[in-house]
Amino acid sequence: MAVPHAIRKYVAEADLPVATDSWLSRPEVPTTEEILDTDDFLNDTVAIPPNNIDGAWSSKETYLESHFELLREDTIRPLREAVGRIRTKSWGKEEEYGSTVGLYNNAHIVGFTFCPRGLAARVQFSLARAGKRIHWEQSKRLLTGSLIVLTPEDDNFQHKCIVAVVAARPLSNLVQDPPEIDIFFPRSEEIEIDPGQSWLMVEERSSYFEGTRHTLRALQKLMRESFPLSEHLISLETAVGAPKYIESNPNLDLTPVFEGVETMNVLQPWPDNLKTELDRTQVQALQRMLTKKCAIIQGPPGTGKTHVSVVALKALLNNMEEGFDAPIIVACQTNHALDQLMRHVAAFEPNFARLGGRSRDEEIKKRTLYELKQADRPPPIAGGSMGPASMRLKKLERQMRTLLSPLQVGSDFLSHTLLRQLNIITEKQFESFERGDTRWESHGAQQDTIAEDRIADWIGKHYDRVERGIPPDDFAFEYEEIDLEFEQLKEIEAENMVKDDEDYETLPGGIISLAEGIVGKHSTSTNVNVTDEDVERLLSKTDNMHKIKDKMRGVVYNYLKSRAKGLILEAFREVAKEYQNAVVQRAVGRWELDHMVLRKQKIIGMTTTGLSKYRALVSSLRPKIILIEEAAETLEAPVTAACVPSLEHLILVGDHQQLRPHCHVSDHENEPFFLNMSLFERLVRNEVEYDTLRRQRRMIPQIRRLIKPIYGDLIKDHPSVKDPAIRAPVPGMGGMDTFFFTHEWPETVDSQMSSCNETEADMIVQFYNYLFMNGMPYSNITVLTFYNGQRKLILRKLRSHPNLQGTGRDFRVVTVDSYQGEENEVILLSLVRNNFEGRVGFLNNVNRVCVALSRAKRGFYMFGNGQLLASESKIWAEVITILAELPKDPRLRTCVRRILR
Repeated sequence: MAVPHAIRKYVAEADLPVATDSWLSRPEVPTTEEILDTDDFLNDTVAIPPNNIDGAWSSKETYLESHFELLREDTIRPLREAVGRIRTKSWGKEEEYGSTVGLYNNAHIVGFTFCPRGLAARVQFSLARAGKRIHWEQSKRLLTGSLIVLTPEDDNFQHKCIVAVVAARPLSNLVQDPPEIDIFFPRSEEIEIDPGQSWLMVEERSSYFEGTRHTLRALQKLMRESFPLSEHLISLETAVGAPKYIESNPNLDLTPVFEGVETMNVLQPWPDNLKTELDRTQVQALQRMLTKKCAIIQGPPGTGKTHVSVVALKALLNNMEEGFDAPIIVACQTNHALDQLMRHVAAFEPNFARLGGRSRDEEIKKRTLYELKQADRPPPIAGGSMGPASMRLKKLERQMRTLLSPLQVGSDFLSHTLLRQLNIITEKQFESFERGDTRWESHGAQQDTIAEDRIADWIGKHYDRVERGIPPDDFAFEYEEIDLEFEQLKEIEAENMVKDDEDYETLPGGIISLAEGIVGKHSTSTNVNVTDEDVERLLSKTDNMHKIKDKMRGVVYNYLKSRAKGLILEAFREVAKEYQNAVVQRAVGRWELDHMVLRKQKIIGMTTTGLSKYRALVSSLRPKIILIEEAAETLEAPVTAACVPSLEHLILVGDHQQLRPHCHVSDHENEPFFLNMSLFERLVRNEVEYDTLRRQRRMIPQIRRLIKPIYGDLIKDHPSVKDPAIRAPVPGMGGMDTFFFTHEWPETVDSQMSSCNETEADMIVQFYNYLFMNGMPYSNITVLTFYNGQRKLILRKLRSHPNLQGTGRDFRVVTVDSYQGEENEVILLSLVRNNFEGRVGFLNNVNRVCVALSRAKRGFYMFGNGQLLASESKIWAEVITILAELPKDPRLRTCVRRILR
């Protein structure tokens, strides 16, 4: 097979040198200087450019640079500020630095894994300063892909700081005592190997680095490329024309969409009498999706966004030219939404692939790139990069193993031969080791035996042996409160693309374990104060090492070993740099093989993070069409990164009135940064043309009315939601489809400072039990809340309720932020907030409120302080007014009393 040179060219161009003062030269991984910049910590924030959300950008570079700097700072700032707090207050407990800071002391490098994806250091650490035991399988601590920093424990970020990335977190290694993880050093010149050095390791859990780093690299690469659709994305031209490939051939076969219609010129006005199951607004949306090169479709709750996307994909696939057209790329913000979309695709197109290793759908799993390669292994590519790079990695691994052998577990004293090879001792000093102590000259046979280990003979009893790692934590700590369910953690990793197609826990590759081994004793209290300079002066005056006093030999040995470690480290870093270059070439080789598999597919799905991570691979396929679902929930930069040079047709589907993109730093949501404004919302805001779906098929009218303050009269009800046969009344509720149980029970916070309300949680659990006992399956009930603390509290109470045992325990209790695009028959909404200060927090966010109010099909029941919400929030005041207008049923009071009992 021929080599797809486009991938090699992409990678080579991405690494072309640029001016050192340019943003294009900025690494995606923060530097030591950035993390230790205490002036920024004390004086506010670094200078980052504003985000222009109104009107055109002045240039392509200004646009790309601004988003690069904003995104990078949003990821780095939490960690930099955490280091600033630790630096100014040494030896504090973890809880003193903030609820999202992870603090791990007595960390030691205890080995390396020669992984094909990079050289990984194995780190063992203590939880003493964390002050708690960890349920690692349900903790967001040290997630794969997280950014961490290390500093020598006796330095505490005063002068030294090393930035690293969590490479893997095998649960089998984390649950042992002491726990271990694997880390990558992004810069070979900052690699450390000394197993005797004790480090402080710090993470900031509020930001996820891995999902960002690929986007940063993609923005830099886009600066070196043509930028398709920049007339709309940058210059904000509001009138949108047709894609070039449609202009050249506007006659499309629309048989899969319209009954009795075969070929139709889609650029001509569409007939009004088309026979289809789509409603009028969906047909208009489809017309835009097929005929506009930048097609924006707003889909309010329940209006069928995904359905219209699937119909558009059917039409586009039906008009692909076999063997000539590149695959269509589809992307979603969340892993779950991607699986849903790909399930629809699987129903009509067998030739599709899903990039990324995490799918919960058994059928979709069969179409992951990994499984496709396992089922039909592509033959080696003549002239490909994989073979030579893999051979190079093996050769470099052997070199690094040799360099580390003096520090390997089981190694004994450093040999005098090694000390001479490293030029640490002089020739005369070496010869004195060779001769041995003159006391043994008359005992030739014994001298021959001792000659095998001259250093051991020389040092005598003035040493100790240090085993691998550190002792277990001998503390009676309580367990930390659980962060998330195991599956939720896996989703976080998947959506941030921390793993490739293989869903591995343990890094593949050979391992070498390290230990400090032999250390010299300080034989007297005087020796404790001996400095390196003192030892250097002693050695400079000593040719015969046996003339050094016995009590000084332990100190001298430690000096010699320290020098040896330093020289080994220098050589190791040089080889590690070559190893990283070979890793990149192996990745190119893997992409070359992947290209051969993917070019045979008609649709390729990935998350929006994948658009950046796999950009070289996607670009090599030369796609014309990219469709992005949940586009209004995605940061602008990852969508911009999707604009590969071959792109002619970009379809954005979403709803800017539902959830916005997530920022790590809340300040960046406000003027002048507006980082949580999606590209979708910015284009709509600047009147780039778009269509809106208007007929909803989810909520009964009584529930749909609650979102009228947000959408006005825009949304109409489909007849199906008014049909009792389709939307039957909730059993046990006497026809009450909605109500707001208002109370004044006070809120509290959990250990993570997340708001919760114990009594409200009890009420919701009892109400859940009431619905279940009246015949509502637990799978048809979702408990929604704005706060993770309340989510955990309610879930814990549901699992311990005596009536709810044996139900499978698969209770659906989720936060609003993780439920966009989802729905259920009955929603119980826990609002939590009740305080004297009148704070309502997340409940004042209209986008979140929109999602919370629009998930239920048949029954929607809210619990909270209605008076507080109405007085502090305009949107809630309007919602409560609508609820007050609904007819009251006197049986409700009796029903509530029964539930409370």
